[in-house]
Amino acid sequence: MRHVAIVGSGPAGFYTAEALIKSGDVAIDIIDRLPVPYGLIRFGVAPDHQSIKAVARRYEKVALTPGVRFLGNVHLGADVSTEELLHYYDAVVLATGAPLDRRLGIPGDDLPGVVGSAAFVGWYNGHPDFADLAPPLDQSHAVIIGNGNVALDCARILAKTPAEFVGSDIVAHAFEALASSQIRSITVVGRRGPHQIAMTPKELGELGKLEAAAPLVDSDDFPPAGTDAALDPGQRKSVELLRGFAASPPDGSKPRTISFAFFAKPLAIEGDGRAERVIVERTALGPDGQARGTGQTYELPAGLVISCIGYASPPIPGVPYDEALGRYANREGLVEDRMFAVGWARRGPTGTIGTNRPDGFAVAEAIDAAFPPGGADSGRDGAAGLDRLLASRGCDPVLFADWQKIEAAEVAAARTGAPREKLVRVPDLLKAGGH
Repeated sequence: MRHVAIVGSGPAGFYTAEALIKSGDVAIDIIDRLPVPYGLIRFGVAPDHQSIKAVARRYEKVALTPGVRFLGNVHLGADVSTEELLHYYDAVVLATGAPLDRRLGIPGDDLPGVVGSAAFVGWYNGHPDFADLAPPLDQSHAVIIGNGNVALDCARILAKTPAEFVGSDIVAHAFEALASSQIRSITVVGRRGPHQIAMTPKELGELGKLEAAAPLVDSDDFPPAGTDAALDPGQRKSVELLRGFAASPPDGSKPRTISFAFFAKPLAIEGDGRAERVIVERTALGPDGQARGTGQTYELPAGLVISCIGYASPPIPGVPYDEALGRYANREGLVEDRMFAVGWARRGPTGTIGTNRPDGFAVAEAIDAAFPPGGADSGRDGAAGLDRLLASRGCDPVLFADWQKIEAAEVAAARTGAPREKLVRVPDLLKAGGH
């Protein structure tokens, strides 16, 4: 029997487990510092994108497979080290994702009112680390820095009416705060132009269907329409949507606006003890396609600033780390002998949820090659050894045997300040709150 420990219970971890199960003769422990599984699916996907979250059903089948355990509330580096995991398991797979926000690195990025997208998204998704974030929604202007789908998610969530959250699983504390939000102007800032965005048509198209917010784009920011033909089909559709927003007259019946500030490089965040404005420099594209400052600056009012410029994996003592890329140093997934990395922990924060599947299967193949199914037993204790170690340290992991117990435990944890209970009955909250 082969023993494998997977650290992290998001898509990359579960795809790796799925691939290992197919080859057989394996016992897998999926370890997470949170008491509930599914990582990015649970805490990173927007609550109004339920079709994307449905992929968790696939992971549920993996979790219910005999020989697979989920151990929550076990913190790598505190409750157990990588060296100890390597002692008990034939292979250790780092699937931690990239949960840390990258800093803007400009003056004022530490002022109150400036938050990273991981924190903001975690707040409205019930991540226990960010339940008390309290973003300043009593302000009228918000600036979102970044030109990817996460920036669009943040803008959309800020712009929605309470009724538009029906069918979502936004948590109650975020729902109530957003329902009384005073934000009326949302500006999405990007250093380059419409042709360089990392926004997909689905997410952009949603902005044109909001009940109380209208997207605004300056037609002068576009290159000649004929240049759109050189874009790939998805990018071309996104630019087509932006051109449509630019051509539409402002809808005065909608109290909120989502403005796109292209060719704008944030230089500083200023304010008297808190964020009040973002100073940006107008940019232009050079021959290499990179944005260069023009020297022309202007300011955007901003009581709330959300940085959506990327993520990084958390450094782990004893594990080689690539500071520049924010990931574990690895070669095709191999970090060091018997230790692997998958997903964002391997590649950096790039790609979609589905991108993690071939990544996980490739690492599973490497493990199969090093420890063939049905091969000689290494004599490592696997789960039994880890259980003894955790018990000796007073660590009581959360063990789940089925989906029903996961859901019941999640609700129970909400009462003790752990992950908050998901908002599954928005109509009731609408009625109770008078929204």
